[in-house]
Amino acid sequence: MTEMKRRTVIAGLGALAVTPVFAPAIAQKRYDDGASDTEIKIGNIMPYSGNASAYGVIGRTSEAVMKMVNDAGGLNGRKISFITYDDGYSPPKAVEMVRKLVEEDKVLLVFNPLGTPSNTAIQRYLNQRKVPQLFVATGASKWGNPRQFPWTMGWQPDYATEGAIYAKHILATKPDAKIGVLMQNDDYGKDYFNGFKAGLGAANERKIVQLSTYEVTDPTVDSQMIQLKNSGADVFFNITTPKFAAQAIKKAAEISWKPIHYLNNVSSSFGSVLQPAGIQNSQGIMVALYRKDANDPQWANSPDVVGWKAFMAKYMPNADIRDDGHNFGYSVAHSLLQVLRQAGDNLTRENVMKEAANLKGYEAPLLLPGIKVNTSPTDFYPIQSVQLARVEGDTFKLFGDVLSNESTS
Repeated sequence: MTEMKRRTVIAGLGALAVTPVFAPAIAQKRYDDGASDTEIKIGNIMPYSGNASAYGVIGRTSEAVMKMVNDAGGLNGRKISFITYDDGYSPPKAVEMVRKLVEEDKVLLVFNPLGTPSNTAIQRYLNQRKVPQLFVATGASKWGNPRQFPWTMGWQPDYATEGAIYAKHILATKPDAKIGVLMQNDDYGKDYFNGFKAGLGAANERKIVQLSTYEVTDPTVDSQMIQLKNSGADVFFNITTPKFAAQAIKKAAEISWKPIHYLNNVSSSFGSVLQPAGIQNSQGIMVALYRKDANDPQWANSPDVVGWKAFMAKYMPNADIRDDGHNFGYSVAHSLLQVLRQAGDNLTRENVMKEAANLKGYEAPLLLPGIKVNTSPTDFYPIQSVQLARVEGDTFKLFGDVLSNESTS
């Protein structure tokens, strides 16, 4: 596996992250490794290679956001060095790269590392070293446990809540459902599935007539899809990452299996999933969203979408703007910038986590209306709301109300 290292040197707060440069008159400057009067070092790992490489665009987009910030002239007068490595979606490689970031590059924090397996592998190390593992790119429910892991915080809605929302929608709209589930066989898949079962309730678990699993190293999920069709399932919960999600949608069409189809949010991308699977094969698929589809005409005049499009045109002109990873990377990177703004000149790791746990109604760019970022010292789940949508044509058609964590209780 080829190690990829990219450094982007930043000096600024981007034009789209509108906060003026300031220096509090009486603030005392405090720093840990990775911070100084002139620089903030941010570490990141992403699967730029391997079966989850579709997610690599998230890291590249966050990197480009930092370049935008640099070009605009200053985050409290400091540049940001964004150091990102390839972990290949491999937990051992993730540990190796994170140790390099902390012990050799001496970053202030590790930002948005992707994947439940990789984050699980690095969580204990980062907490023992008291290095923020901030806004991890996975919705596993264990990232919101400040008591046991005070240096780890999630960002997106947790998988268990999302799974429970799908289950409750099935019970409300098709009470006689025969449910088939395709699940990636790791902590990520199990978290979704356990939330889904909790949403069904013990009395309704018998509605699951087939559970088929796959390994992230498998070449295809074709045999699992045939198994699911043969089970007689008429509802399909698709717990897969982008490569396998596209395969599953395409195979269902090939074998003429047409269940009611729920797709987990981590694969809700036209660019990396629905287009490769065939838009015609994706019609009617339901997904829980928390961010706008920035390519949907209904958001064309929204200021954050206008800003995102200008950013993409300038900093990522050759990118596929239908790939939802660019949307995710832009939104989560701005959430990090908000934390660093709040931290001001107190750039210790402890204060970074303190400010990350003090986000009150922050409207990160591209979040759906009514969905905001909120945290506290006891709430490490920044985003806890979603809205259901279905694929209609080449857009997501939202329906129903914004559903929060409380909606699944």
